[in-house]
Amino acid sequence: MGTTVDRLLPSEEATELLALAREIATKELAPQVAEAEERAEFPAAAYRLLGRAGLLSLPFDEEHGGGGQPYEVYLQVVEEIATAWPSVGVGTSVHALTATVVAANASQEVRGAWLPRMLSGDWLGAYALSEPQAGSDVSGIRTAARRDGDDYVLKGVKQWISNGSCADYYILFARTAEDPKRGLSAFVVPADTAGMSFGAPEKKMGLHCDVTTQVIFDDARVPAANLIGEEGAGMKVALSALDAGRLGIAAVATGIAHGALAYAVEYAKERQQFGKPIGEFQGLQFLLADMAAEVERARASYLHAARLKDAGRPFSRQASIAKLTATDAAMRVTTDAVQVLGGNGYTREYPVERMMRDAKVTQIFEGTNQIQRMVIGRDLLR
Repeated sequence: MGTTVDRLLPSEEATELLALAREIATKELAPQVAEAEERAEFPAAAYRLLGRAGLLSLPFDEEHGGGGQPYEVYLQVVEEIATAWPSVGVGTSVHALTATVVAANASQEVRGAWLPRMLSGDWLGAYALSEPQAGSDVSGIRTAARRDGDDYVLKGVKQWISNGSCADYYILFARTAEDPKRGLSAFVVPADTAGMSFGAPEKKMGLHCDVTTQVIFDDARVPAANLIGEEGAGMKVALSALDAGRLGIAAVATGIAHGALAYAVEYAKERQQFGKPIGEFQGLQFLLADMAAEVERARASYLHAARLKDAGRPFSRQASIAKLTATDAAMRVTTDAVQVLGGNGYTREYPVERMMRDAKVTQIFEGTNQIQRMVIGRDLLR
């Protein structure tokens, strides 16, 4: 890495966990990224490795196999993963989002049955919220869940689902009544449920190893016991979980920006023009300085929100600020990294063009940055 990060972690254990994450990211994940992204392979082995290392369960209670770590520690681990491999950082964040829904809202029976395997790394989750006509507008969800005896019968289509056809279970939001706010309910749906199928993976600009598909429910049946919380509580469940999910994406975006900065710094030390390294030119130094400031600002914003969450204080506005700040920073820093490399930055022989493509979608998913501005503005004016 061309940059160093002085981190203030809350414990020696947290310091060791972050060092472990950095070692795995650097030695195990980073060497695979270029070829895997070119082939758009789902990185199943990477998730198994992270699960065995205990890095998929950090912010959850130890009772069900979690790591018992503060959210600020978990997010810094996500940043380290995303610095090496953004697709895996996104998948890690999505998986934690699914486990958060179960841990915070499910009955004791559902938590006991599902959380241990979710947190062990044996299972990887997907968050089935968005639909073709319902992205940021959660109230527009039309996938239906009809009660039939001891089961619910599911019918509808979900879109833009990360981990798509590769997950072991899905946190599904479906309509159990017509009321736009009180008609949504949440369910755990195993991947082997009859009546589920999947669309072809989306051909995306970036994050090729974050397999994204439609998930189709055609009279799929799940036990009523798989309901998360009360029937009709799905809107509250979805929106509360998204605050935590936005912090995960902020950490991913910070990792992308950090990786681009690190590569640009090393390149500026080695690339010669006019008889000296380009890093010795003041104009280039100023560009790198601005990039570093963006990365530090992004990290500070997600850590502030995470510390509020860890303290049990409201953090919704700060989560939106962190998501907005970090993802916009990732786009600017990766674009500037391409500029540092000049013509080389525009080719696929160097990784910064991929980082720029990966960064773009962070401004779109988990609520577009226009939605984040609405959330922040409305909160300020309450």
